[in-house]
Amino acid sequence: MLISKAVEAATAAGRSFLSEPEGKSILAAAGFDTPKFSVASSEDHARSLARELRPPFAVKVISPDIVHKSDVGGVITGLPDSDAVGEAIKQMSAAPKIKTAKIDGWLVEEMAPNGYEFAIGGVNDPSFGPMILLAVGGIFIEVLEDIALRICPITEMDAREMISEIKYGKIFDGVRGSKPMDPRQLVEIMLLFGGVNGLFYRNANLISEADVNPLIVSEDRVVAVDSRFIISEESSDCTKFTKAEPNHSILSQFQPLFEPKTVAVLGASSKSKTIANTFIRRLKDFGYPGNIYPIHPTVHEIEGLSTFPDLRSVPEVIDYAYIAIRADLIPDILAKSKSNVRFAQVISAGFAETTQGVDSQLDLVNKARQNKTRILGPNCLGTYSPRGGLTFPANAPKELGSIGVVSQSGGLSTDIIKRGEWRGLRFSSLVTIGNSADVSPVDLVEFYFADPHTRAIGLYLEDIKDGPRFSSLLRSKSATKPVVMLLGGQSSQGKLAAASHTGALATNYEAWQALEKQSNVVIVTTINAFIDVLLALQSFELRPAQPTRNVALFGNGGGTSVLGADIFAKLDLNVSPFNSTTIKNLDALKLPPGTSILNPVDTPVKTLQEKDGWIAGEILDIIYEYGQQDAIAMHLNLASFVGRGGVDPVNNLLRIVEKVQQDHPGKAHFGLALRTDGSPELDDAKRDYRERARLVNVPVYDEIPELALALSAVSKLERKLSKSIG
Repeated sequence: MLISKAVEAATAAGRSFLSEPEGKSILAAAGFDTPKFSVASSEDHARSLARELRPPFAVKVISPDIVHKSDVGGVITGLPDSDAVGEAIKQMSAAPKIKTAKIDGWLVEEMAPNGYEFAIGGVNDPSFGPMILLAVGGIFIEVLEDIALRICPITEMDAREMISEIKYGKIFDGVRGSKPMDPRQLVEIMLLFGGVNGLFYRNANLISEADVNPLIVSEDRVVAVDSRFIISEESSDCTKFTKAEPNHSILSQFQPLFEPKTVAVLGASSKSKTIANTFIRRLKDFGYPGNIYPIHPTVHEIEGLSTFPDLRSVPEVIDYAYIAIRADLIPDILAKSKSNVRFAQVISAGFAETTQGVDSQLDLVNKARQNKTRILGPNCLGTYSPRGGLTFPANAPKELGSIGVVSQSGGLSTDIIKRGEWRGLRFSSLVTIGNSADVSPVDLVEFYFADPHTRAIGLYLEDIKDGPRFSSLLRSKSATKPVVMLLGGQSSQGKLAAASHTGALATNYEAWQALEKQSNVVIVTTINAFIDVLLALQSFELRPAQPTRNVALFGNGGGTSVLGADIFAKLDLNVSPFNSTTIKNLDALKLPPGTSILNPVDTPVKTLQEKDGWIAGEILDIIYEYGQQDAIAMHLNLASFVGRGGVDPVNNLLRIVEKVQQDHPGKAHFGLALRTDGSPELDDAKRDYRERARLVNVPVYDEIPELALALSAVSKLERKLSKSIG
């Protein structure tokens, strides 16, 4: 293959990049339109070659010592004839940084037609592998940073979205009197570069970074004027970029992790209360229905349970082993288990999270695999699974829910479970993975996609070891459920080592953002937002055929409604006046003075107490029936009802909401913000209201901004899904 030979020749010559003639030959072979060119060895040779080409000309220096030719005065364009070509070479030869460089020749080429300058590039992200960038081209690429980034391989839809994402892409719509253009040719070039059979995607094991800049786009041509290919320092395994096929037996493979019939515990003591003793007690308190086997070489009873001296002496196959002993002992203990353990959760630290423990972790995984044991962790708290009676936090909810979570942080996982419980979340399971030496986030997400108990997935990640497989899974047909992602450790990520423009512009966090744009994923930045969005996904059925855009805001507090409308607008959701039919029907209710019915619907306390509080149902019925809203956001300031006497409208509201949604199924999402003044009395009341709301499938938020953020995330997911079915 041409690119392989070019890389081999460049490496043999001691170059870390391909020359421009080599790069253009590779582009031409891949189907790119490139200018006609020749390589001259001298001024006279250049004049001779120019006579065989069509003016005007460009001349560029070719040197292994020079990567960025423009920076050293190594490019001159617009030359009218062969004599000008010779003079240009003479001029460049005198430039200080060219004069001292090794010169391999001079590239003489026909100038590309006038047009708009774009740039496409490729970079191998350390997590996700090959990525493609689209940007404004020319010398302003790094100055303006008007870029779009996607994980390869891209689809035609990805390419078109990238064009519309950058500001420069508006030129296709026609600007300042120019004629609109079809971006089809640019799309085709992007697919030639980063599509499933694309030049960079298929050769990412050879090339670490690549630029095609400028790429001149005119009405009838897309011409690659210049290129830069940086050779990989190490030959990558190309198979890591291949698409992973879904594992159809994933449910049965992971059943012992989520519904273990037997649990072994290593590290419990008869004399002191270790973390392993605590685990046994929590299993009992949680109601674990299976057999628990403490493992101890000398003691006969721990926590009222008979012990066994080692794993292989347990009379049953162990589905789940909880291991809390010295790290250096664990590999050999598993090696002697004689394939009697399906999953081993290693809570112990001292593995690859430290430099000294890297080899120990490799030894752990290798010996476990030899005995057909999967490792969870090490350095993790384990699994919380209501369906299996398995838990690591105390007093976790026993009710089986629909939210599946994977977390690289044990402490944060406890926050998610307990804070989520108070907010109304219920989990199908939560797995902490620690170092994820064996069982990975990808394995568990694949399980959750197949799991009938899981409706939506939450991920807390700090890194991803098998990013190409991860991105492939999230973009596959198996990805049928929404994913909410909270990322940690991103601020420490610096720029990639950049010999190309693309390398300078593409950061690791931008790679995660690209994944968000290419899959049914939303990224959030705080644990509160993580819970807020999952709460909405627990309650709402996503409607790709009717993506959420128009919102009715209904509640008490005029200023609160105004601020709420502003927040929704910032999140690209509309709180605009109702249509005339809705207003006419609301007006017919003859609500008390001070009530606004335009949207937002601002109802003072006196209004909400009309008809023993059931007036809210009449208002909601009209909005559902005539308002053509995609969502209804209701907000109540509970402090406003204190000392006012009469009916507490929240008592009837939840029954009203349940009935209205039954009467108008699938018409609009309904979320509730219950605001307090922070007093213990009102906070206690809100806790009771929140639980009652959960039972009728209504998510409750503390303030309007949190509700708006959740609805915005739902809207994003629905719009993504609408494209896949459109």
